[in-house]
Amino acid sequence: MNKPVLDINDFPSKTQLITLSFQHMFAMFGSTILVPQLVGLSPAIALLTSGIATIIFLFITQFKVPAYLGSSFAFITPILIATNFGENPGNAMIGAMAVGITYSLVSLVIWKAGYKWLMRLLPPIVVGPVIMVIGLALSGTAVDMAMNVNDEYSFLHFTAALVTLFAAIVFTVYFKNILSAMPILLGLIIGYIYSAIIGIIDFTAVKEAKWFAMPDFLLPGIHYEFNITSSILLAMVPIVLVTISEHIGHQLVLGKVVNRNYIKDPGLHRSIFADGLGTFVSALLGGPPKTTYGENIGVLAITRVYSVYVIFGAAVLAILFAFFGKAMALIQTIPTAVLGGISILLFGIIASSGLRMLVENKIDFGKNRNLVISSVILVIGIGGAALRFSETFAIEGMALAAIVGVILNLILPGREIVQDEDEIN
Repeated sequence: MNKPVLDINDFPSKTQLITLSFQHMFAMFGSTILVPQLVGLSPAIALLTSGIATIIFLFITQFKVPAYLGSSFAFITPILIATNFGENPGNAMIGAMAVGITYSLVSLVIWKAGYKWLMRLLPPIVVGPVIMVIGLALSGTAVDMAMNVNDEYSFLHFTAALVTLFAAIVFTVYFKNILSAMPILLGLIIGYIYSAIIGIIDFTAVKEAKWFAMPDFLLPGIHYEFNITSSILLAMVPIVLVTISEHIGHQLVLGKVVNRNYIKDPGLHRSIFADGLGTFVSALLGGPPKTTYGENIGVLAITRVYSVYVIFGAAVLAILFAFFGKAMALIQTIPTAVLGGISILLFGIIASSGLRMLVENKIDFGKNRNLVISSVILVIGIGGAALRFSETFAIEGMALAAIVGVILNLILPGREIVQDEDEIN
């Protein structure tokens, strides 16, 4: 294992702190602003709440875990469903608060009973296909954004999407340094420059924007009525089955990168609680649900700078950047085609990561049990199946797929034995 340049609690010089913190902020930037752009929320609030959630995470994990929390892609479809495709954004905030509370309840059970029960509930044969559903269910949205303007095909806009896509691919495949850790941001930048050249961007909003501007908060009781319904909860909360598994995976990978066992110290219960509290506070202000970011783990692995103070610095910069009115207005001018181009790659990577989970865990599809579970999850999730009990009470799509997958895994014979705690990391 290579010796770290800066270990977990090493404090960098002022110059290092600024430059390295900017590096981490830009690593998460593209993905964090993309989620609100896709679901009709405020990019400024997404940035602000990512910084706040990260600081919360660092404090709760006792400044032992150098993880950055950004916008979660797993909740894109549930947010669209909960908000009736953007018409009622307050619904998504209520759902996200419920997600944060669910995280807290899970962390409490882990604290008291350990986490082997969770591994039994969410084995790779369930989580892998559900992750594939998250990516593939959004594929039509990505292609539509890339090709169409006002429901009509546009060759010009599609070229912008393709330039964005291929730029992101180049940075992903051909670069091995820090640039490979932020292909989404760099792809957006290249696509944006191309879009400006071909004249499909209106800069009026940027010219009119103030240098300093308050983010568009979305507060309960002020901007929307706080009304909890079963449909909101059923659209959002079941996705916790996937995101908690994602969280565990990130903690394991991060632990290997920095040579720590984060499952034991500060403990999985602390990191899951911190993730949940970050999501709750984010929703309270109008931001999307949060998750630890693979992009930032990649930066840690490349630079070997593990200092939590650098992560803290990136969080502070994200908070400050959220008040930079001109920059936020510039983000709002990103053409839909550019977002579509980057989404083609991003949603595909999400789907492929589910496939990779199955491969890495050596899931045997010669066993009918595994074949049945994965097949049912994929068709229910991608097909958009819905279990409707009334006009306001339904379980559908990804949420239904996840629940059915968990049930099938529990009732079908041949379940594999979960590893002991000491074997997890």
